[in-house]
Amino acid sequence: MALRQRAATTARAGDDDVVFDEAFLAKLELLHVIARRLFRGRQRAERKTRKIGSGLEFADHREYSPGDDIRYIDWTAWIRLRHRLIRLYEEDEDLPIRIVVDVSDSMSTRGRAKLRYARQVAAALAYVGLANLDRVGLSCISGTTFETLPAVRGKGRIFKVFDFLRTTKSGGATDLRGGLSRVAAQSSQPGLTVVISDFYDMQAFEGLNLLRFRRHDPVAIQVIDPIEADPRGTGLRGDVMVVDCEGGSSREVTVTAKTLDAFAAAHEKFCGALESSCRSRGIHYVRANIDIPFDDLVLRMFRMGGILL
Repeated sequence: MALRQRAATTARAGDDDVVFDEAFLAKLELLHVIARRLFRGRQRAERKTRKIGSGLEFADHREYSPGDDIRYIDWTAWIRLRHRLIRLYEEDEDLPIRIVVDVSDSMSTRGRAKLRYARQVAAALAYVGLANLDRVGLSCISGTTFETLPAVRGKGRIFKVFDFLRTTKSGGATDLRGGLSRVAAQSSQPGLTVVISDFYDMQAFEGLNLLRFRRHDPVAIQVIDPIEADPRGTGLRGDVMVVDCEGGSSREVTVTAKTLDAFAAAHEKFCGALESSCRSRGIHYVRANIDIPFDDLVLRMFRMGGILL
């Protein structure tokens, strides 16, 4: 009940760009319940490490060495074999999660629809991570913005996430390489790093690859506005002025059906090249159409098994 009351208060205090209200929080709670069911019984090996005397699940033996804690000697093996062995156990280890949201001008076209969607997906992933007692941090990046929310833990911290996503300034050119380089440099412990962007940056993949070389497990969520990707259904024809939403440069072009066909094909080729580059290097890639409800997208990601929160 406290969470819901706080959600209502937060919604009233915020702006109309993205609303984190009771209805939104209810969707997040449902996502968490479904995620727990999906992952129940699965061994999440990447979140376990072998430590002596920690955890409850037996993992292996090793030879006793002087200085080892005698509490972990396997006395049954000693009685039977006269051989001193140390019992090793598996312990669940923290998986640091960093969620990076591109807040550049290209994400703010058409009434900021892509940016609003990216913030919703970021909040959903953060909530599931926090509810699982993972440490979750966020960064909002562009060519002029680099804001970071230090890692927090616990479901009640979701309101810090809401406030951060709502109030961080947006705008500037896309600079994923520069932003992700700073994220990698600031992260003392590698972990799961989810990047949410339209990736309209020719050097975007270099940023993802840099995370991988810094031993992060990157996930690329490409946010796509279907009208931007394929404007053939808009009825746009004739002489128009095309303006770069980030650089401000403009050009007069004559739009025909053939032009729109070529644009849609080029956009699909661009997205396909990004997906191919990611998959060839073991980087998880998800294409996110903003017409699909954010919670449906997140559930699909969980079922794919590419993101284990």
